[in-house]
Amino acid sequence: MALALKRVESNKGAAGVDGMQAAELRSWYTQHKEELLEEIREGTYEPLAVKRVEIPKADGKGMRELGIPTVIDRLVQQALLQVLTPLFDPEFSESSYGFRPRRRAHQAIDKAREYIREGYKWVVDIDLENFFNRVHQDKLMSKIAKRIEDKTVLKLIRSYLRVGIMVNGVCMYRDEGVPQGSPLSPLLSNIMLDELDKELEARGHRFCRYADDCNIYVKTARAGERVYEHTVRIIERRLLLKVNAEKSAVDRASRRKFLGFSFTSQREARVRLAPQTVKRFKGRVRKLTSRTWGVSMERRIESLNRYLHGWCAYFGKAETASIFKELQSWMHRRLRQCYLTQWKSGKTRYRNLVRLGLGSKFAAQLAASRKGTWRLALTPQLHKALDAAFWKASKVVDIVEKVFA
Repeated sequence: MALALKRVESNKGAAGVDGMQAAELRSWYTQHKEELLEEIREGTYEPLAVKRVEIPKADGKGMRELGIPTVIDRLVQQALLQVLTPLFDPEFSESSYGFRPRRRAHQAIDKAREYIREGYKWVVDIDLENFFNRVHQDKLMSKIAKRIEDKTVLKLIRSYLRVGIMVNGVCMYRDEGVPQGSPLSPLLSNIMLDELDKELEARGHRFCRYADDCNIYVKTARAGERVYEHTVRIIERRLLLKVNAEKSAVDRASRRKFLGFSFTSQREARVRLAPQTVKRFKGRVRKLTSRTWGVSMERRIESLNRYLHGWCAYFGKAETASIFKELQSWMHRRLRQCYLTQWKSGKTRYRNLVRLGLGSKFAAQLAASRKGTWRLALTPQLHKALDAAFWKASKVVDIVEKVFA
């Protein structure tokens, strides 16, 4: 519990339905520790409802539902997670990479690239429809009970599965699904899908699974169709889950995305950014460089850099430099547009351009131009004034250098 307390404090996060913040948890726990532990031992502990929030899906289509437990429930779940993980994780498949100790998405990408280079250039891309909301709770509990005999622990896990969801002040209960957003949910999802992993292993398939995102690599389209049909039967008949037929497919690996990446079609496949990733990057940068956001350029660049550092840390796995150069060029054009917008009057534009070293003739032409800021941001003159040295002095993250240096 002491270790769980530190973890919940470091993760911070929003308050649940009781309004208690993570910073208040230690004080509460110090006062109520024995009472809480006694309730857990006696099996009388009852979690509070989770607070439902909705966030946009990564593809921009629809909203994803998250459940925010109270910090007290996060504490108990985190403690459970720390005890259950060493019992279940060693038995999980080597091809499962999501939400596991010492495993991460980049390892799944490396393994997928390895399969493709070995000649398995077709992929059976399986997408589970609304996975967390469709988990069959009795099926899940039966899998957990095979390893856990303590009825108090089983009852506690069941209570978290059955906990209500607070929506507009009304508590709604359901008998299926796993609340997405709680510390215990990732482990429970891996327990649920381990049967699928074991079946794929028994059949000798080469696959990578990250949470509910599963790619199986085969050599031909015909083999892919057979594997797809068999995998759907396992998922829908044995696990009682639902495959999203619209998003699932049998296709060449170079045409599909996996964890935000794709692969080139050459014999020695290389990791590249998926088209959807490029689209999301541009969408985010557009917001951070919006001309209607009335902040200083220093504040704008600071916010942009925070995003770029995190983005590069993950997507720097890609091996194709050309797209990073294109994105950087496009991002600089967005920033040049922002500067032009902030230099509202012709006089201000002229003064700043001259100060940046542009000749008075070209500065006067740009300042007097009636062309739109986006078009002007592409002109050689403005490109010369706001060049690579300027962006370096302004401390704008150089994504090409950061990834490929």
